[in-house]
Amino acid sequence: MTEQNVFTIELKDEADTARLGEDLALTLKAGDCLALSGDLGAGKSTLARAFLRALANDEDLEVPSPTFTLVQMYPLRLPVAHFDLYRLADSSELDELGFDEALSDGICIVEWPEVAAEALPHDRIALTLEHKGYGRLATITAAGPRADHIARTLAIRAFLDQNGHSGAHRRFLTGDASVMRAYERIRSEDGKSVILMDWPKRPEGPPVLDGKPYPKVAHIAENIEPFVAIAGYLRNIGLTAPEILSADYEAGFLLIEDIGSDGVLDEAGQPIVERYRESVAALAYLHGQTPQQDIIFAGERVHHVPYFDPVAMKMEARLLLDWHLPWKNGNPATEKQRETYLAIWDDLISQLSSCETHLLLRDFHSPNIIWQEEAQGVRKVGIIDFQDGMMGPTAYDVASLVQDARVTIAPELADTLMADYLRLRHAQGGFDEARFLKAWAIMAAQRNCKLAGLWVRLMQRDGKPGYMQHMPRTLTYLAAALEHEALAPLREWLRQAGIASSAT
Repeated sequence: MTEQNVFTIELKDEADTARLGEDLALTLKAGDCLALSGDLGAGKSTLARAFLRALANDEDLEVPSPTFTLVQMYPLRLPVAHFDLYRLADSSELDELGFDEALSDGICIVEWPEVAAEALPHDRIALTLEHKGYGRLATITAAGPRADHIARTLAIRAFLDQNGHSGAHRRFLTGDASVMRAYERIRSEDGKSVILMDWPKRPEGPPVLDGKPYPKVAHIAENIEPFVAIAGYLRNIGLTAPEILSADYEAGFLLIEDIGSDGVLDEAGQPIVERYRESVAALAYLHGQTPQQDIIFAGERVHHVPYFDPVAMKMEARLLLDWHLPWKNGNPATEKQRETYLAIWDDLISQLSSCETHLLLRDFHSPNIIWQEEAQGVRKVGIIDFQDGMMGPTAYDVASLVQDARVTIAPELADTLMADYLRLRHAQGGFDEARFLKAWAIMAAQRNCKLAGLWVRLMQRDGKPGYMQHMPRTLTYLAAALEHEALAPLREWLRQAGIASSAT
């Protein structure tokens, strides 16, 4: 039997009980059952109500007691079924209430679980509330990953308390495709907010090349240090990035400035031309500054920005070979196809050896740009995602913006953005346009080959089919990159592989 972990939390008043409910709302996953025990008036309803309102991000969400209906359903970000079993005649009735179905794709909160203890999951999270003086004592029992998640959320609350945010409300903000990081908006009673980055240490994955796991081969950031370092560099050169407010490097907690949520798309999800043009101007400004590969931060810590080396470039481009081609054609690549494709990329990457290099932000596109209306010039462009930054061809980030993976950039706007960038770079002096445009075509092709495979992998391996909506756009962007004469071998390979119909 899996060892049970026990957590004891003193709750001095009703507000503390509600905050524990909020904390658990940031913790529980689909398939979790939270069993709430305690006498009448112990705070079960207070905790459940706070849990549901936090998950809904709605302080006014009506949360009626399910005492008479036995169950209330909430179609939230994660569906929640709130059960009150006090009036349940027999545990066998739990099936009739749809308990198993509710648990299969959501969370079940169960008050009075003792009534049907034998019918509830053995791996449930048990939370008991008891009177203690004028407050309450909460005892949580859980095992395995669920216990780890609870320990994590309690550690976050302690981190907030220690850094001037005692009693603050926590709300889920977003997670990323890699599920390595999660973000919360932390709002104090005075309405001011900051952003929490939760980046726990992960065990190393299986080796993928030369005995190294994928993050080390592809130079993917594995802790909060690169974010802190690069944020400081960007701010120091005059660009807008969040200020670092507090950090726990060992635990992987970071409090950063909340620079807002106004992006570069309009209400219909279409590009706002002025904002994209200012964003490409910010890139030109960045590329005109002195690059810094060893960045000193937080006193004496040093972050060495890794190179976007040929191994990493080729590994990313291989995603098309490993995932997209089998999905497209129904068969894996032949040995001949693999050899030819990888040889083409060896040659293309070698042609980048003399191109201009600088800090690459890596995902400089609409989800990661926050518009700062009150700022001036390039400071209007708030940059929030750069922890995977590397040293590499400046053309990469220009391709990332001009061929925004999440929104269609019309050819006319793409031409305007490229013209703006080239004009600004020429004004700085010493800019080789022909060499840049060749690097741009190669980097755009590399990025879109990666994405064409990544969307399929997210669907097939990770159960995230929503990303496939970006596939037509990705292939259209790839076709634009293939127009450069340097890409002729790749263009022909794609045609022979049966992908050309979508990409040329």
